[in-house]
Amino acid sequence: MRFGTAARGYSDLMAGTLTPERTARRLCELSADARAAVLLDAAGAPAGFHGVPKSRSGDLAQLALTVFDAVDRAHRDMPGGPPEQVEIQVDGGTVYGSRTPRWTLAVVARRAALSSLMLMDLRAVLGELEGGAPIRRSTPAAAPALRAEATEEAAASESPVPELGVE
Repeated sequence: MRFGTAARGYSDLMAGTLTPERTARRLCELSADARAAVLLDAAGAPAGFHGVPKSRSGDLAQLALTVFDAVDRAHRDMPGGPPEQVEIQVDGGTVYGSRTPRWTLAVVARRAALSSLMLMDLRAVLGELEGGAPIRRSTPAAAPALRAEATEEAAASESPVPELGVE
């Protein structure tokens, strides 16, 4: 009986651990701009996907491999080695990719996605997968109550330089 209790306690601790199968979904949950994602292992085999039917996941994985192969060929003679992250603009959106020695994560995002945020999300999710701290999602601050009527005087008093609102 003690073993069963201990095993349940251990599995409860592991419930929040990110697995390769859930990684692509986790990325798409974090970013409203992410449409589809795929995670590849070090050998280039798909380990998880989200946003595409299972029958098309291999196509997305192959595209991610093609992108990083092209980047590796283009940067083979550069000091510091090939980049860990890529961004590719296409007609319908943007493709972002990030990799570690063990994993490659690629995402298809809306064209309006902010590059710095998408690349940060990719790094954060890969870090979480590799045993880093889970990404914490915050709740928005409560919206301030609306005032009955907006006036020029009220706006001038809210200005960081109030004298700019006075004639």
